[in-house]
Amino acid sequence: MTEHRDVATGPPDEYVEAEIHRLLAEDPDVAEQGITVVRRERGLVLYGEVESPHRREEILRRVAERFPDVPVTSDIGVIRAAAPTEIEQLP
Repeated sequence: MTEHRDVATGPPDEYVEAEIHRLLAEDPDVAEQGITVVRRERGLVLYGEVESPHRREEILRRVAERFPDVPVTSDIGVIRAAAPTEIEQLP
């Protein structure tokens, strides 16, 4: 049995992937290009790393708001970006 996605429920998954990439890269409040969107059996998975839990939550909120009918799982890690504690010496 093949899965049929009605036009009224939204665009096909490959279009959703592209739209999410565009949303994350072009939205001035997000401007995040380091997130990868991968299609899986049960929906889409967002991969990547961001600098704070707040930023991760904002990305997930915006994606869920824009695509409420698409199951999205997050595999977005948080990198703690801190100022260097030592002066880097180049050879």
